[in-house]
Amino acid sequence: MSNKQIENRTRLESGVTLIEMLVVMTIIALFVALVLPNYLKHGDAARVTATHAQIRNFQTALGAFKLDTGTFPTSEQGLAALRIRPEGLNQWAGPYIQQDIPKDPWGHDYTYKYPGDHGDDPDITSYGADGQPGGDGLNADIVSWKSQ
Repeated sequence: MSNKQIENRTRLESGVTLIEMLVVMTIIALFVALVLPNYLKHGDAARVTATHAQIRNFQTALGAFKLDTGTFPTSEQGLAALRIRPEGLNQWAGPYIQQDIPKDPWGHDYTYKYPGDHGDDPDITSYGADGQPGGDGLNADIVSWKSQ
């Protein structure tokens, strides 16, 4: 055999067959089908945990706000009072949160109410994945007056 014939044969034999490609695609599909649902469950749990942590951060910042000003921000002032000095509050020593007020992990605004309906502290709520009051599972409200 000449060098050119050996080179052509090697080039033809170096490709991937259709059967080999289908086997690889099947393995990848099975892997995705088995792993992806578990991965998504952990992602949802991480969003709930992050929401609880963010509400605790708000509560800490609101406590510092109250120490400086003597009161919590009103419902009208909202959580923005942790970043921007409300009118008429000369004792304000903020900002009490370094970044802009974040949205919850599902992209919705947190709700803030003071005076709250659940004690002396403000009520802070994330309405969960659906962004609507009430719900179950991932759509359940995450609130400041209940511990995790």
